[in-house]
Order: sequence, then structure tokens, then C-alpha cells
Amino acid sequence: MAHILLVDDHPLIRRGIAQSLREEFPDAVLLEAEDGVEGMKAVWDQPLSLVVLDLSLRGRSGLELLKEIKAAKPHLPVLILSMHAEEQFATRALRAGAAGYVSKDSPPSLLLQAVRRALSGGKFVSPETAERLANELTIDASRPLHDQLSDREHDILLRIGSGQGITKIADALHLSVKTVSTYRTRVLHKMGMESNAELAQYVIRNNLID
Repeated sequence: MAHILLVDDHPLIRRGIAQSLREEFPDAVLLEAEDGVEGMKAVWDQPLSLVVLDLSLRGRSGLELLKEIKAAKPHLPVLILSMHAEEQFATRALRAGAAGYVSKDSPPSLLLQAVRRALSGGKFVSPETAERLANELTIDASRPLHDQLSDREHDILLRIGSGQGITKIADALHLSVKTVSTYRTRVLHKMGMESNAELAQYVIRNNLID
């Protein structure tokens, strides 16, 4: 008997998804959590078969919770359900160990298909995401991550790595804080990282600054 945990902080959305899952999997045990704390408690306490996880939870990133779940239970499949378009987060979620990624504006049948695939031990990706992942595999794996950055993005990376804040970088480069923040977001996305601390560690580890 499948035990499915649904983690979503929007009650109405959670109720609708739960109803669809109950109709499709009437014999399954369906558990619900409204935040990461409740979600992790269920992960530790329940014999789960699958976690359906909202990417945008109050108080913390769904990607962070995904990594925590996979660290605690590496073989527990986690299906990401998100309001964000696939091109924004799907590949990052899959790299972090997700069993699939479904946008909330997708038809219910697509979510149910993804759940069935994840419960059977497979991964669910849309054709568009599969193509994107295939293209990424063609990139020379020996190239360091920072080689894919533009000159401006590389400069931003080094400045963040040296401990400069966004405002100081903006002043030094005669750019707006908003523009620098946009560059920082691009750098994080291209390098598959989530924080300035990760960028700084990468810069130091790869001896990019004196």
C-alpha cells in the first residue's frame, strides 16, 4: 500500500491535489503537511512511498527541503509540484534528486501520470525538460562551471567571492543594485548554486582570486 505525503502551504490547492490523488489511488494512505517542519516529521515518522513537494513554501525553499529529504531518505522519491515554469527550476530540482517536476498549471492528468511514474521507481520529465537535460550532457564535463559565465557574470562571481556586497559591487561597476542582483541570479542559476556563501566557497576552492 502506497503512503503519499503532500507538502503544500496553500490549503485550497492542497485540498484539490489531495482529492485528485484520493480518486486515482483509493487504496493509498495520503498524508498532508503545510510546511517543511511538518513535512520532515512525516518523512522521519512514516513509511512513505512518495513525497509530492511544493517548491515555494513559506519560510524556506522547496529545493532546500528536497535536499534535506534526500539526505535523510536517499531512496524516497520526491516529486516537485510548482507554480514556476519548468525552464526556471526543473533541471535544478532534478539535479538535486527529484523524481520529477510538474507545473501547477498542468492538467491533473499530467500530475497523476507523474505520480504513477515516481511510485514505480521512474522519473517524470516533460519532453522540453528532457531535451534541455540532453543538451546539457553534451557540454564538456571537464570544463569548470565558471567557464559558462559571460565576462560580466564572471566579474560579479569574483567580487562576490572576495566578500563584496551587492551595493558595493554596484558602486564599483557603476551599475544599479537591481542590475547587479540580476547578474547574481544568473550566476547562481548557471552554476547550480543557491547562495553567496556557495559562490564564495567555489571561488576559494578553485583559486580564482589571490
